[in-house]
Amino acid sequence: MSYNKDIYPIKSLNFDISKLQEALDQTLKTIPYKGNAVNCISLTRIPGDEGSDLRGIYWTRPTSSGEEEQRERYVDESKYTEFHPKLIDSYFYEIYKELCKHYEIGRVRVLKLLPRSTLSWHRDPEARIHIPITTNPGSILIVDNFATNLPADGSAYFMNTRKYHAAINGGEENRVHIVATVLNLY
Repeated sequence: MSYNKDIYPIKSLNFDISKLQEALDQTLKTIPYKGNAVNCISLTRIPGDEGSDLRGIYWTRPTSSGEEEQRERYVDESKYTEFHPKLIDSYFYEIYKELCKHYEIGRVRVLKLLPRSTLSWHRDPEARIHIPITTNPGSILIVDNFATNLPADGSAYFMNTRKYHAAINGGEENRVHIVATVLNLY
């Protein structure tokens, strides 16, 4: 694998991939994915709020003019301080606590990208940490003009999603990542 300054492994964070996959299987028995284009399970929420923001503000350049357009609405990531009560006994909670030791964390979600699909070219207001749970060789993340595959081996990866980026799942299996918003990097 090759990495650069905008997408790289966080050497101080490594998790048990078997426990991650088991936690996903257990979670899916009680909490389904939500959303259409974005398949999401929210691991954190605003305290007491049963709803969740699957998507938040982002910017894109959707046409040949190259002009940037804002999409969706602003989400105050700093308010997502409560871990989902149904998942407190899961390995996901252990991961959340470990991330919080190192970073100020906003929303933490399990995101599924279906086979043969893509996420649009866009940028977000904050950086993200990705922890692959399931992937395949055709699952590619792109930041600016740099592309790489993140293996599902328990590693956590920093991704500078403040830059333009996209995700491609060109394989025939789901790509599932834990994605945590990092609030204190910039």
